[in-house]
Amino acid sequence: MPKKLTRTQAAEIFRRLRQANPAPKTELQYKNPFTLLVAVVLSAQATDAGVNKATPALFKVADTPAKMAALGEEKLGNYVKTIGLWRNKTKNIIALSKLLVEKFGGEVPQTREELESLPGVGRKSANVVLNVCFGQPSIAVDTHIFRVSNRTGLAPGKTPLEVELGLEKVIPEEYLRHAHHWLILHGRYTCLARAPKCPQCPIADICLYKDKTPAEPPKKPKKKAAKKPARKLAMTPKLKAARPKRKGARA
Repeated sequence: MPKKLTRTQAAEIFRRLRQANPAPKTELQYKNPFTLLVAVVLSAQATDAGVNKATPALFKVADTPAKMAALGEEKLGNYVKTIGLWRNKTKNIIALSKLLVEKFGGEVPQTREELESLPGVGRKSANVVLNVCFGQPSIAVDTHIFRVSNRTGLAPGKTPLEVELGLEKVIPEEYLRHAHHWLILHGRYTCLARAPKCPQCPIADICLYKDKTPAEPPKKPKKKAAKKPARKLAMTPKLKAARPKRKGARA
């Protein structure tokens, strides 16, 4: 059995994360619940930064399910070609837009079950929308949260669902609303996959990770090399003869 942090230790972790960032937000750019849903679908196996480069122009022309459905796959594809797996994602986005119009009156549903019934929307994507747009204390376990939860001992698990359920048990209620974003941002900028920034980590003393990155020893200032005095050339008769004579100088 992997070691786990206690509820008291978990509370201290989130107290510190909240202190550093009291109101964390998603880094995906959006205008309303529908555009966030589209951005989340596009972000699967892609970076938020990459999605944010493509969506502003798209959302100017299609920020509702009806407008997106009218846009069609081909035109939508022209906006999102820079994003990985864009062909499959455009099919899902057009399909879910039509379904939102036909079944939900053009509104994004507010339950996980209904969201997961939409093409291209899984549990993780549904949890993001529920958390960001509707204020529900849901936790979307992506690669960052999965890594941080296992590495620190917060909620060790072999699957995203196991980690999600473990986090819900160990995180005190007052931190559940923003726990999703605190963990994602911590994994994205501090608890990196290959070289975690343990020396700068605010929770390193609580974290159970054994192979913490050591702090770099302070660099010793380089000693400046002493300048060697310029050597004076001895004035041999040959050099004296070669030196130009000054005006008015005696021969």
